[in-house]
Amino acid sequence: MAAPGLDFETWDWNSLKLSTLFPHTVESASMRIAYLDCFSGISGDMLLGAMVGAGVPLSVLAETAAALNVGARLEARKIVRGGITATKVDVITAQTAEAEAHAHEQAHSQGHTHEHHHSHAHAHEHSEHPHTHEPHRPLSTILAIIGSAPLADGIKRRASRAFQLLGEAEAAIHSIPVEQVHFHEVGAVDTIVDIVCAAAGAAALNVDRWLASPLNVGSGTVQCAHGTLPVPAPATLALLGDAPIYSAGPAMERVTPTGATILRMLDVQYGPLPAMRVAATGCGAGGRETAGQPNVLRLLVGEESAASDTSVEPIAIIETVIDDSTPQLLAYVSELLLAAGAWDVYRVPVQMKKGRTGVQLTVLSSPDLVPALRDLLFRETTTIGLHWRIENKTSLQREFVRIETQWGPVQMKIARWASGEIANAAPEFEDCRKLAAQHSVPLKQVMQEAVRLFAATRKDS
Repeated sequence: MAAPGLDFETWDWNSLKLSTLFPHTVESASMRIAYLDCFSGISGDMLLGAMVGAGVPLSVLAETAAALNVGARLEARKIVRGGITATKVDVITAQTAEAEAHAHEQAHSQGHTHEHHHSHAHAHEHSEHPHTHEPHRPLSTILAIIGSAPLADGIKRRASRAFQLLGEAEAAIHSIPVEQVHFHEVGAVDTIVDIVCAAAGAAALNVDRWLASPLNVGSGTVQCAHGTLPVPAPATLALLGDAPIYSAGPAMERVTPTGATILRMLDVQYGPLPAMRVAATGCGAGGRETAGQPNVLRLLVGEESAASDTSVEPIAIIETVIDDSTPQLLAYVSELLLAAGAWDVYRVPVQMKKGRTGVQLTVLSSPDLVPALRDLLFRETTTIGLHWRIENKTSLQREFVRIETQWGPVQMKIARWASGEIANAAPEFEDCRKLAAQHSVPLKQVMQEAVRLFAATRKDS
């Protein structure tokens, strides 16, 4: 889907206006954001619980589950995890109801209590009963279920995209066409409900941007249809891409394939909690109590503070002028400076005394690196003097978004005003150059396609 009025065959990069390419950017002084605090990971049922806790009516999610016509319903209750009250949302199907009844019978016969929870085949939901009785559904079947449901088009587009992304990840892992992928655990009814209901919940929250903390993915191994796999599972890792991850707490799967799929579906960006005015919070409960920290997902919803359009920080500027060095040496020194932590290095030809042509070498860096970079210049070049100063650096908020093109992934660098409005969006050159070389495609075509897909994604969301 091309942006309106944009002909990519005759694209004028210099005259292109962002308002044409991104007609759905935010123009208000502040924007509504949702922040996922994933200190204990994320799964589908945890997110649904957090959404309900943050104000999404359970009836909205229940009606979405019923609209899928797959024989599933939702139940929600308040439980305590690590001393924190959280909402537990369960997807009840014929299979899970049968499994729960069997578990209750075993617990009573052994004289033990049994906590009710629905059965996923992922350790985060802590299932004792994988989906062994459900068919392995191909992508086309799942997309047909979503497409035929009487739901808003935006919800269906988001959910369908989620399963398309998951299918592409599985296809790449197993080296098969996406049409031949048959989903096992993630093709089960409760997982389909989780993802579609998450899309409906996101629509109900009506936020402009989704953000998240670095992800605690857990550790150890997980049992699935393909056997015993390391945590995070291959599909989870593929879906997370370059998202920041770490492992903490007891060995278990904390980010499930369903959770990773939903994060991609929502186009989540990662980073610390931004300045915001919190309007609502919700905690979604995981399947069991864990030692050391609450097994919950926290969701914060509110308005992003817009105290300033830009960020300001100090910057050191080091300059020297050289008239007795070779271009090869200066190129080599520039590489050394960048490797040593300089933000940027550039060279400008200048006219020096006695009519000689020289080069002004300028280095930009954080102030604390001045001593090291100064010594490097004296050691590696022929200069015998330099000067430096501290100035203020102003920059827009920046983030990266991964776009999947037909040739492979491309990172888009997005610059935003504090209001959330996009000031600039450009594909990473190195990503595009690599794909162009690998697939013998013109570089400009790869770059244009990345921008087109990014514009289409923004319009769909």
